[in-house]
Amino acid sequence: MSAKKFAFDSPDEAIAAIADRLSVVGIQSEPQSCLGRVLAQSVTADRDSPAADVSAMDGYAIRMSDLRPGETIPVHGESAPGTPPPTMSKGSLVRIFTGAIVPNGADAVVKREDTEELENAIRFRDVALSTQPGENIRRAGENAKAGSTVLPAGVLVNAAHRATMVNFGGYHASVYSSVRVTVITTGDEVGVFADEAPQPWQLRNSNQVALGSLIEPNPWISIQAVHHVRDDRETLQQSLVTAIDQSDAILMTGGVSMGDYDYVPDVVREVGGDVVFHGLPIRPGKPILGAATANGKLILGLPGNPVSAVVGCRRFALPLLAKQSGQTEWNPPSTQVRLRSPGTKTLPLHWLRIVKMVETGIAEPVFSQGSGDLVSLGQSSGFVEVPANESGEGPWSYFPW
Repeated sequence: MSAKKFAFDSPDEAIAAIADRLSVVGIQSEPQSCLGRVLAQSVTADRDSPAADVSAMDGYAIRMSDLRPGETIPVHGESAPGTPPPTMSKGSLVRIFTGAIVPNGADAVVKREDTEELENAIRFRDVALSTQPGENIRRAGENAKAGSTVLPAGVLVNAAHRATMVNFGGYHASVYSSVRVTVITTGDEVGVFADEAPQPWQLRNSNQVALGSLIEPNPWISIQAVHHVRDDRETLQQSLVTAIDQSDAILMTGGVSMGDYDYVPDVVREVGGDVVFHGLPIRPGKPILGAATANGKLILGLPGNPVSAVVGCRRFALPLLAKQSGQTEWNPPSTQVRLRSPGTKTLPLHWLRIVKMVETGIAEPVFSQGSGDLVSLGQSSGFVEVPANESGEGPWSYFPW
């Protein structure tokens, strides 16, 4: 394909174009666990945070009128976290700890180290005399007011989000359903599984395992079915019709080039797929095909060569599946790394170059014999994206496996 025939100039443009055609999955009400799932509804604060005025320091709760130099001020009472505050008596102080509720009537908290502690009393050091009203007090509702949104819909729930949810009584939440994915590998040369011994003209189905391994760690995706289809047009069509009916997205490998047995592009159109792109200026993976059905389901045809398939799944499939999952930040900015010993080679395509991370922020290219070299793939930790006609150490966008 010449550069003039590409529908899009970059992976990002192609991803954005097909993402606009995809539908978000439905909602599942309060699953057993929402960790790793996508919030379908925002979480609101059921009370102020903090719920009351609390101390930001260990020290003494005071009235400003009692902040006088040289005098001994009695300490009456103590406010500790997890207990109701004592009553504030005029002309006395309350010893207070970080996170404890500030008694009614207190104007500020003086840090403990700014006082001279006596038995049942204190004297203020000179530095304490500059204390201002409200100092060292965290006000009720300072973090969030009751009824305000603390987590928006579309968040992919992690440990930090769970802490926020539980703090506001959100032990359960409505989430989007998992994106149902069918993986279809193709090719007469592929299909040796498990402990079968392949003939020299046969290949083990590494693509099936690799794509599943990229998808399975994400709780917001579920693998609905996995099939291998030989190079038979009718069988491929039947498999794709079934997959579209049962899934939200179909990932295919092989059959997308220009060979006599590459039926995928025609069959995708026959079953109702609207092809958004077929071929992109990338290496590896130039013949990649992206389509969407009328009801917003994804069909992604990846080349059959294993490096192309894995790179394409990571670069294209995962963000598009994230879009279908309801995530608002479905295509976040990638990590930037620099290449050590990058060489001077340039390509007129976006080079999705496999690399190995060697230290923080630094990667080294992995020598590869091409998109069928599974040895080099196994030595890599991900790939960088080098724009067309560019070279050097970068920094370049990095996509880990």
